[in-house]
Amino acid sequence: MAAYNQTSITEFMLLGFPGSREIQILYFVVFLIIYIMTITTNSIIIIIVNIDLQLHSPMYFFLSNFAFLEIWYITATIPKLISDFLTGNKAISYRSCIAQSCFCFILGSMEYILLTVMAFDRYYAICYPLQYGTIMTGRLCKQLAIGSWSSGFLIGWMVLILLSQFSFCGLNQINHFFCDFIPLLKLACSDTFVSVVIIFPVLWVLMLTSLLLIAVSYCYIITTILRIPSTTGRKKAFSTCASHLTVVLIFFCTAIFIYIRPNPMQSFEADKVVSLIFAAITPLLNPLIYSLRNKDVLKALSRAWSKIHC
Repeated sequence: MAAYNQTSITEFMLLGFPGSREIQILYFVVFLIIYIMTITTNSIIIIIVNIDLQLHSPMYFFLSNFAFLEIWYITATIPKLISDFLTGNKAISYRSCIAQSCFCFILGSMEYILLTVMAFDRYYAICYPLQYGTIMTGRLCKQLAIGSWSSGFLIGWMVLILLSQFSFCGLNQINHFFCDFIPLLKLACSDTFVSVVIIFPVLWVLMLTSLLLIAVSYCYIITTILRIPSTTGRKKAFSTCASHLTVVLIFFCTAIFIYIRPNPMQSFEADKVVSLIFAAITPLLNPLIYSLRNKDVLKALSRAWSKIHC
């Protein structure tokens, strides 16, 4: 299925995860279960936050936004992978490949920004508890959410414009399970220097700035928590941000490995595994981390379950 020099590429081949037919069917079952569980658990969080009045607070408002993004992020990559396992057809059209790459970039950018916003929310909740209600108003929360979504769209459209300028010829095989933009850059037969000069600095600025702001926020948060005289008070304060901090560590560790290493254009077999954690495992873990570690969410689920069976 490879194309040769001077032949325009109309489709790409996603090599994905190789294996026998039995292994591919096993992969299909596993990832189908992961996908269904991810959609279900994140949808439950969105629904429970909207219907339970006791969860109508900034923290849960941002959590429901994050869950919505996770649904779209896993949907941008995993259904195609599941289809590949089932049918064995790993071809993806040029337009679909570019669209998938841009959607992942847009949604990933939104998630980084939203995680930063959630860190600021925890900062004001822990460090300024008395003023928290007047600072984090419903209007400000909506503005911050809209800002996160809008910023992601702007960054994504920039990537779309850059990728649409590429010419592809020669080999059309992508050693990945989705159309990440780094493998696409490697396949381009046109000059990608300008795109590399633009895309990677934008990525680095986005990730490192978000990470820096989150780190600064948690420095203040931890300092404030340590000043609380009672052990019970310290545990209660830290429990309100432990889930967010866990998700931040998972997100940024995987992203930094792929995009902010010394030579991000150099490929490693581990890239697919790390990307899989980011694209499939993390969206599944996030609602479990937030729900299992959060008594308010568990109580809300219990109340909703009781109403259903009344």
